[in-house]
Amino acid sequence: MSAVPAGFYARKTVVVARELLGHFLVSTVGGRRCAVRIVETEAYVGPDDPACHAYRWHRSARNEVMYGRPGLLYVYFTYGMHWCANIVTEREGYPAAVLLRGAEPVEGVELMRRRRHGVRDEEIASGPAKLAQALGITGALNGHLLTHPPLWVDLGEPVRPQRRASSPRVGVRRGAEHRLRFHERGNLYVSRPRAGHSACLILPGEGAPTAPAPSVPPAPRRTGWRSSAA
Repeated sequence: MSAVPAGFYARKTVVVARELLGHFLVSTVGGRRCAVRIVETEAYVGPDDPACHAYRWHRSARNEVMYGRPGLLYVYFTYGMHWCANIVTEREGYPAAVLLRGAEPVEGVELMRRRRHGVRDEEIASGPAKLAQALGITGALNGHLLTHPPLWVDLGEPVRPQRRASSPRVGVRRGAEHRLRFHERGNLYVSRPRAGHSACLILPGEGAPTAPAPSVPPAPRRTGWRSSAA
């Protein structure tokens, strides 16, 4: 186990969202191990972000974890049926987080397939609710520090800037103009973008690119992951 240290998350939310791409999310929920490689995230950058649960410093029992230390898991229930998993960022007392939006299965695929009722592999974790269901994430893990079991982020090989792209966040009405969804270009496990939302190339230090990304081949299948059974 080579968990990403909590200090990784104590940075600007956009930076964390970009740099999470390529790391692994590992679950031992229920005593069964599975892992995914993070390929898609969304940044919710705090009280000035109208799409953030803590917009205008809103604070409630539901979003209280967002005000906690960086590296905490913020889990919320949506549409009366789905859990979504986020990682708290920046500094304690400042409510910002990264939504874990899409991932590529790399270990325990059969277990995740069963949790997802037999969907094809590309659909196992290609969306925030799918990802949570595949890894067994529920509200019982809300407030869990993501540096130790049963759920943690393990060090992977960061996605190169040339393979990172951004687009508007999915399903957002307010703040939809901001390109705060980040993903690995060409990866088959990224959720389907909304119609009319083109991806743009992200270069180091950039948060709002303007140039459309050139066409690229599918991302290579080499993940750098070593199974616990290896």
